[in-house]
Amino acid sequence: MSLNVIDDQYNDLPFEVTPYSPTIGAEISGIDLAQPLTDAQVEGVRAALLDRKVIFFRDQDITTEQHLDFARNFGEREVHPFAPHKEGYPEVLAITHDRERPGQENGWHSDVTWRLEPSLGSVLRCLECPPMGGDTLFSDSYAAYDNLPEAVREKVEGKYALHDFEGFRTRLRDRGIGEEQIEAFNKSYPNPEHPVIRSHPETGRKGIYVNAAFTKHIIGMAQADSDALLGVLYHQANMPEYQCRFRWAKNSIAFWDNRACQHYASSDYWPHFRIVERVTIIGDVPYYKSDGPATDLDESPFRGRIKRQHTDPGPNLFKV
Repeated sequence: MSLNVIDDQYNDLPFEVTPYSPTIGAEISGIDLAQPLTDAQVEGVRAALLDRKVIFFRDQDITTEQHLDFARNFGEREVHPFAPHKEGYPEVLAITHDRERPGQENGWHSDVTWRLEPSLGSVLRCLECPPMGGDTLFSDSYAAYDNLPEAVREKVEGKYALHDFEGFRTRLRDRGIGEEQIEAFNKSYPNPEHPVIRSHPETGRKGIYVNAAFTKHIIGMAQADSDALLGVLYHQANMPEYQCRFRWAKNSIAFWDNRACQHYASSDYWPHFRIVERVTIIGDVPYYKSDGPATDLDESPFRGRIKRQHTDPGPNLFKV
């Protein structure tokens, strides 16, 4: 599969692939997720996911069991310890937002990086969406890394950062969970240290692996210096050139690679309903290798300020 360009590679797959942007996102058509996938379809979906980081399916009227069966093709399913699950299905997160429970996932993040072994990917299906709004945006972590200013890259290569489920801890207390039980969660999910730049275990590509939701600080740096450097890394996810945007409809499905992208659920639809269910696939321990495939920046589709900042980041972008 290609590293960062659209070409004719998808002609060999047993379904159609329509890319959403130069480097991230694609819609898959010609496949019915209500039916068991063939080996060729599983291999093709995995290949499309690895290349596009997030893939989308439309008009998939499937059951909860079929949702789980699809995810099972790519690994074991995790049980989220804090988020509400669908009754009778501990592996299915039930996410409902309405007038009393407005959306709150509108921050860039990669799922469960507070785990020692964060997820491989997430499969989200829409049961009910608002008449307008509620889109999910995805940001390419490879492109975010590839286009870092050289001065920043020199400071983050090989560094590790601490991750924590602090936001969930706050919600647990709001729900009346006692400190003894919270301490039990702390012991079950100790704060992991993950590489700031992660090597993808299947593609070998390097991508930024810190996020504002769960990353606390870079190990071995003063907090002020860490905060400044993390701010630069977080800013990369905000670049529209690295993003695609998905507009939900009933029976739409998104499958994203948490090792290669971040996502942002737009919260612009209150007081309407948005009901989705998520199955998350268990991943492995993140690691960093100095070598591996790299994008040829001379062939990058990104120009303007993005290209200039490699050698001249500017006074307001990087102050550490």
